[in-house]
Amino acid sequence: MLEADVAIVGAGAAGLSLAHRLSGRAPGARPLSAVLVDAPPGPLRPPRRTWCFWEQGRGRYDAAVTASWRRLRVRSPAGTVIEGDIAPLRYKMIRSDDFEHLVGHGLAGSGAVRCLEATVDGVEEVRDGALVHLRTPDGGPGLLHARWVFDSRPPGSLPAARTTLLQHFRGWFVRTERPVFDPGAAELMDFRTPQPATGLSFGYVLPTGRREALVEYTEFSPRVLPPDGYEAALRHYTRDVLRLGDLQVLSAETGVIPMTDAPRDREVGASVFRIGAAGGATRPSTGYTFAGLQRQTRAVAAALGRGRRPLPPPAHSVRARAMDAVLLRALDSGRVDGAALFSRLFARVPMRQLLLFLDGRTHLYEDLAIGLRTPVGPMLRSAVELPCLPRRPFTGP
Repeated sequence: MLEADVAIVGAGAAGLSLAHRLSGRAPGARPLSAVLVDAPPGPLRPPRRTWCFWEQGRGRYDAAVTASWRRLRVRSPAGTVIEGDIAPLRYKMIRSDDFEHLVGHGLAGSGAVRCLEATVDGVEEVRDGALVHLRTPDGGPGLLHARWVFDSRPPGSLPAARTTLLQHFRGWFVRTERPVFDPGAAELMDFRTPQPATGLSFGYVLPTGRREALVEYTEFSPRVLPPDGYEAALRHYTRDVLRLGDLQVLSAETGVIPMTDAPRDREVGASVFRIGAAGGATRPSTGYTFAGLQRQTRAVAAALGRGRRPLPPPAHSVRARAMDAVLLRALDSGRVDGAALFSRLFARVPMRQLLLFLDGRTHLYEDLAIGLRTPVGPMLRSAVELPCLPRRPFTGP
């Protein structure tokens, strides 16, 4: 049986981030041993993906950043361009392969974190910690005993919620024949896409050069599309809206992110906690997760270093989650036109301030000022009815 102070289950963004923080012990911190358990290649290992976030100045993971931008654009359904300079913030993109390489290099030079390839069959609480039940790649059983376990695996089902929408998308990494992209600006939301009956859709363009970019089609809606629906939407967006001309699809990525007002349990037991999206790091109104899980893992690593109980903190404030619940209800009920709402917000609120708001870093008076730039009547009606709505289990995509 393996022994460690800390077991990290899952080597996605959350698991890798916590391992990276534990591999570099701060002065005065308690020495800790940790094991990072990653699933063998196959369906349990997360597919390659891209994470985006914004921050000021140099960041912890800049060596893995593919590209970054200080200018962002939003396009209304009518094509009106809203552009903003978000300095001193930068909007950053990291691809999972580069992130894994960066963290793996750091772990290789540290004796504090051991990487283990195995399938986790279950986590069992015991008197002095928890047992992680493992299955090795050759099918053999194994046990890992740890004082603390941090589980980043997706839960088997979503908790009951008053509102659950899905952010579902497909993106192409493309190379065009002609130099058609502006590498100095990212297209954050382009609403010149056909809008669904419930929710909203938009295009998303992250250029990495004059001829290279990640181009995505994204929907916020109750149900996912069939695979050919995303392909058709991307063909329409790249050919008829962006008019990119001849292009080569280098690779593709697909994702589904729940956007829900359901509370997430960060504490599974006395010694077992959830982190990342499983622990509520996703911002319900946007689907952004990377910044939230950094706040969680930073706090966890600090608590472990001080010898305290490392319960991950909420990634988003009560006020932020309440505002998100109102927005989700307004979108799901059809009371507000999502494309018009976001276009209006970006046109009336400085883009840097809106990003700080979306990251929960604004004051109450700033939140109220932004709220007054939304359709106040429908939003108030959604807020008033929320306490009366039952929480229902999500029946699936």
